[in-house]
Amino acid sequence: MSAPAQPRVGPATLRDGFGVLGVAIRREPWVFTWSTLGSVLFGALTVADAWVLGWSTERFVIPSFQDGELKPGAAIAVVALFLGVALLRAVGIVARRLGAGIMQYRMQAHYRRAVTRKYLELPLSWHQRHPTGQLLSNANSDVEAAWMPIAPLPMAVGTVAMMVVAIAQMLLADLVLAIAGLITFPIVIVANVVYQRFQSPLMTRAQALRAELSEIAHESFDGAMVVKTLGRETEETERFAAKADALRDINIRSGRMRAMFDPVMESLPNLAVLVVLAIGVQRFLAGDSDAGDVVTVAYLLTIVAFPIRSLGWLVADMPRSVVGFRRVSAVLDETGQMTYGDASAAGHGAGPARLEVADVAFAYGADDAGAEPLLRGIDFTVEPGRSVALVGPTASGKSTLTSLLVRAVDPDAGAVRLDGTDLRQLAHGELADAVALVPQSTFVFDDTVRGNIALDRDLDDATIWEALRAAQAEEFVRALPDGLDARLGERGTSLSGGQRQRIALARALVRRPRLLILDDATSAVDPEVEGRILAALRDQARAAGHEPPTLLTVAYRKATIALADEVIYLADGRVADRGTHAELLARNPDYARLVNAYEAELEPRPVTGVDEEGDR
Repeated sequence: MSAPAQPRVGPATLRDGFGVLGVAIRREPWVFTWSTLGSVLFGALTVADAWVLGWSTERFVIPSFQDGELKPGAAIAVVALFLGVALLRAVGIVARRLGAGIMQYRMQAHYRRAVTRKYLELPLSWHQRHPTGQLLSNANSDVEAAWMPIAPLPMAVGTVAMMVVAIAQMLLADLVLAIAGLITFPIVIVANVVYQRFQSPLMTRAQALRAELSEIAHESFDGAMVVKTLGRETEETERFAAKADALRDINIRSGRMRAMFDPVMESLPNLAVLVVLAIGVQRFLAGDSDAGDVVTVAYLLTIVAFPIRSLGWLVADMPRSVVGFRRVSAVLDETGQMTYGDASAAGHGAGPARLEVADVAFAYGADDAGAEPLLRGIDFTVEPGRSVALVGPTASGKSTLTSLLVRAVDPDAGAVRLDGTDLRQLAHGELADAVALVPQSTFVFDDTVRGNIALDRDLDDATIWEALRAAQAEEFVRALPDGLDARLGERGTSLSGGQRQRIALARALVRRPRLLILDDATSAVDPEVEGRILAALRDQARAAGHEPPTLLTVAYRKATIALADEVIYLADGRVADRGTHAELLARNPDYARLVNAYEAELEPRPVTGVDEEGDR
């Protein structure tokens, strides 16, 4: 599988970063307004501190030194003034931070839900082209990265207003000192441009490495049994370590870049304050400036330093934000999701379904030139209530055909019809109400037995036990310590393979499907239990007062195949023959060779004396 295309990075990162923030502002305008007003309040009162400081210097501090007398009333007024400003400024800080947090987490939650919804809408063929680790990274770290700049955003917007007011007050206080202090602004802009140019490629590579690291971790954990039984722990650890080290190195390089950038942004305003104080002292001694004006301008410059730093924090997060948003948007912009019609399928209790497969063809990677079709001209009909066994050699297309029957994928040609209606014309959710598939690979959730069978449906215990009884799972479930409330562990680790298959079968049966498809769903149970399961599907349905479902079974065992009303034999992606099991055995040597070879593999081989000697 080719690596995903890397997001484009260029000098427009800053512009794109503000574009991403614009998406958040449009989605959460009231929260943004609330947090920004809090930030503006904080900024205005911070500037007011400078005015209070200058006014106190001129009206209280200097006269007190000149008169050699401290006036209590004036001191109380000054303290009260400072306290009032501080309290109101604290209110602004709370509003700013609370609003920013709410806005950030709402955006993250919204986009995680949107990405997950998109994953569910996209067909299985799309998921087969994208590693699970990459999908996890898109829904987690990419979403977090995209909205990271929201935290400093309201503060940056509010402090811009504070900076404008502060600059205006500086110009009014002393024009020469103001110009001397503000000369650092062009240097700050240049520093930001340089930082963006070097930091953006590093953030792009870091996000890609996070996805690759998640992919390797997922593969290693998912294939833990293979890794351990083949002794591949060291190799898997080294494979993971190589990506982890690469991510570490990129993050260190990024950290070094930011470590160089942050001190520059911190020091420039302080240098400006030193310049203003040096020039201000000279102007005060020359009688061109008042002491209060010098103090006011110097203090306002320290205030202006804060907006510069907050803008720096915002800018510093933008490269990673742009990269994360592009990766998330690439998922949301996918157009391969399935379309649905408005037709309905008959609901529960409407009787078994009629299945028609009409000249179906399918190829994996059909968009690629020269892709060989796996299925060609598949054409058969299963009448309501009939039981059909689907038999064929490995890679003949049996599991792919079952995916087409439940519309996990759509055929490239032809149609699959349920009661005469093309599956593509059914409304969303209609097919799931009528058809159930128990796949070859059984999945059990880390939940209770009841939760695994009912999933999101409100089912009473009697219905669940009925399904377990039909799946021959009642006995072992009753033996569990908590019965239906027993937790089964991740992927059903507390169960055997056959028990997991029977739980999955009960999950399908409890929905009373009109068409039941078993893709080698009883391979892990012994033939006797398998026979009881297939017999119970009919007997218990009739005992409950409803018709048994139409049954299509991907089968290998003779005993299973013999229970079917009819056998469809697939070979080379086509229907090679069909008929009863006995008919195919008699007239089709390839079919007879296949089923007899499988049966021979299951028979125990006698141990000869030579073998025994050899064993010794």
